[in-house]
Order: sequence, then structure tokens, then C-alpha cells
Amino acid sequence: MKTSFTAVAMVCGLLCSATFAATEADVDASFRPYKSGVPSFLGLTPGTVVSKANVEQFKEVLDEGLYTMVKNGWTELKVGATTSFEMEPNYVEATRKNINKAKLGAKTGEITGFLAGRPFPEEPSLSDPQAGDKIAWNYKYGINWGDNAAIYPFYWKYRNLTTGQVERQIKFNFHFLNFQHRVRHEPIPEVVPNPANLFRGIYVNVLEPQDLKFTQLLIQINGDDTKLSDAYLYLGFQRRVRRLATAQTTDAFLGSDLMIEDFEGYNGRISDMKWTYKGTKNILMPYYNHNDQKLATDMPPEADGYKFINFGGLGGCFPDSTWQLRKVYVVEAAPVNPSHPVSKRVLHIDAQVYNINRTLIYDRKGELWKSWTIGKSHPDHHLPINKGSGIAIDDSFSMVDVQSKHCTTGQFKGQIDSKMNPPSLFQVQNLRGGD
Repeated sequence: MKTSFTAVAMVCGLLCSATFAATEADVDASFRPYKSGVPSFLGLTPGTVVSKANVEQFKEVLDEGLYTMVKNGWTELKVGATTSFEMEPNYVEATRKNINKAKLGAKTGEITGFLAGRPFPEEPSLSDPQAGDKIAWNYKYGINWGDNAAIYPFYWKYRNLTTGQVERQIKFNFHFLNFQHRVRHEPIPEVVPNPANLFRGIYVNVLEPQDLKFTQLLIQINGDDTKLSDAYLYLGFQRRVRRLATAQTTDAFLGSDLMIEDFEGYNGRISDMKWTYKGTKNILMPYYNHNDQKLATDMPPEADGYKFINFGGLGGCFPDSTWQLRKVYVVEAAPVNPSHPVSKRVLHIDAQVYNINRTLIYDRKGELWKSWTIGKSHPDHHLPINKGSGIAIDDSFSMVDVQSKHCTTGQFKGQIDSKMNPPSLFQVQNLRGGD
């Protein structure tokens, strides 16, 4: 009986794999969703402002959290033209070259055969029970910041949503490096030696204010998703490195409204969540051209003249940028650990770029807790160093705690520059010498 059941399961697995196998046409459609035209909605055109006065008319193109905040009069959305964010050509070619090589394992977080590119470029289907997992892997192995990049500098402001008071400003440098599955910058396909089997490193250094200066964070993400990532914190005033417990990645980071797990949209493991694909929608997403936006006048420009995205709305908690009507995959991520402070995240993942740009975070009672926005600039309308990179540039963020009426905002100067991110920067030994 056991043998018979195993045989049936194997046949089913083979049939399911064949049913959802990707084709060359799928790869093309995945990277060029607007080849035959951009999405549209009655009455919604470039220049339209979605406000409290007309929000009901456009409810269908807003996620639940955004609809509520516009309805409450907290923010308005200026609509821009939908544009294609052409992807890094080496990444696209890697997807073609490795089509259908990646296979999901028996357990969430297990994958075999993946080399580089987008592992599952086929259009997700509600009839595919693994569609949510595939989207999650496409996000993880996407090119958010590419092989290596830096946010240099990066300003966070802690704000009172009701009064607009800026309670604290922190100036950081953030660095990112992919150790594995590299497609653009040497070494390709991976950094060697890599004895710890690292997939990705994130290094953070606090520059201001004085009481936090020299605080550093290092995150080392294992190449095996079923293994825990390592995270280390260096506190300048203590002059020592301490390893962070897994639970601390869901604590408020430096008193902000963000968890470490929130970084880049979602910074946890695939295996930490149950992933459920909820469908595909055309909704407004924070995609724009940085150089065409209203830029901040309350912050001095950088030495090269670069200015940051402006913020407005209630409390100054909302990016003052345009929004595009874009194709989006909606995925629910529910923690497998019952003690996790979040009951679920509803992720809105851009179908072309595969970045997470709108997230609704629900507390353990199932009530909306936070609204998470990451704004993306087209690289050809940003810093000269980013032009032609094929990488959508993180350019602004807003984490709004709708329950405590508080927010943390982020203003970026993102740079796709491999010279700023040597592998030595992502080692524990670097933390001790960082000050």
C-alpha cells in the first residue's frame, strides 16, 4: 500500500510539474508584461489625483490599506503614466538559459536546480498549490539592488502621524552584496571563497546622531533557506559585537516602526512563512522617475546636487511621488511560528520587477497594524551611475503604524556600484574595525 501511494505521488508530481512548466513565451511575458499595452481603468489617466473626494470611484485599483488611508484624508495619490522597467539583460538571459531547472522541494524553503535568473517565470495560477512559494522564490532570487549596491546615505525620520513632529532622524549607510547567483558584476556566478555558504549580505552603519554613531548591523543570509540567517549588532558605545537572537529580527529596529524582517519588503526566510497566492490585480504602485518628482527642499542636497524625494500628507508620512497602474501579484504570507508578532502579511509584488512595494501587515488579532510602501525609481531617470543598469532603484519608503498613529519614512540615495561593496565589508571582523 505504501509503495502504491508513493508511486501515485511521484506520478502526480511529474504531471503537476509538466502542467506548470515555463516556456520561452512565458519568459518574454514575465519580463515584458506591457508589450501589448499598459493596464487601464475608467477615468484614471496620468495627472489624475486620487483623493478623499473621488476614492470610491477608484477603489478597485487600490489595495485595502491605501484605500483606507486615502478615504481618511491622510494622503492623495498623483497618477503617472505606466512605464516598462526593462530588466537587467544578463538576468533575463540567465532566466532563459535555466528555464525549468529550478524545482521546489517537499518542504517550504527547499529548492533544487536553481542557478541564476528568475526561477519560475511562468504566470502563476490559482490552481497551482505551489504558486505562492514560486512567487516568493522569484522575489528572493530577484535583482532588488542587483549583485551589489549601496544606499549612501540613507535618512530615516521618526514622525508623529497626527502632529507631523519629527521625533528623530538617523543617517545610515546601507550596503548589499549577493555572494551567489550573480549575473552582472564579477565575480560571476559567485564570490569565492564562501565557506559559510552565504547567499546575501547586508551591512548597515549609523553615521548620525551621535548617541547611535558607529552602531552597525550585519545580516548574513544562508544559501540554504532552511538554515537560519546570522545577524550581528555592534554598539559603538559598548564597543562589542553581539549576535542577535532570531526573535530580535521582529523587534522594532533602533526604535523605528520597522523590523529587520521588513527590510527590502521582506527579509525573512521562505521557510518561515506559508505562502498563498491570492490572485493578480492591476493596482496603483509607487513607481516613478526620480528626476521628474517634487524633491525635498527641507534637506540640503548632496555634494553632487542629488536631492531626495519629498514627503507630505498627514504628518509628512507619505512620499510625494507619482503612482503607476501596474500588474501585481497578491500573496499572503502567514508565519509558521505561532509566537510571531504578525498574523500575516499581504504582499503586493510587481509582476515585472518582482519587488515588494506595498505590504499590509496584520497584528496577531488579525487587525491591520502597518502599511508599508517602498517607492521605486526608473534607473534611467536617477543618478548617472544607475543609468542602463536595468535595476529598479529603491527611492523612498513609508512605514505607517495605523494603530499608534506613527510612521517612519526613508529617503534614499541608491547607487549600483560594485566598488562600494567589497566582500570583506560583510564579515563579522569588519564590525570591530568599523569605528
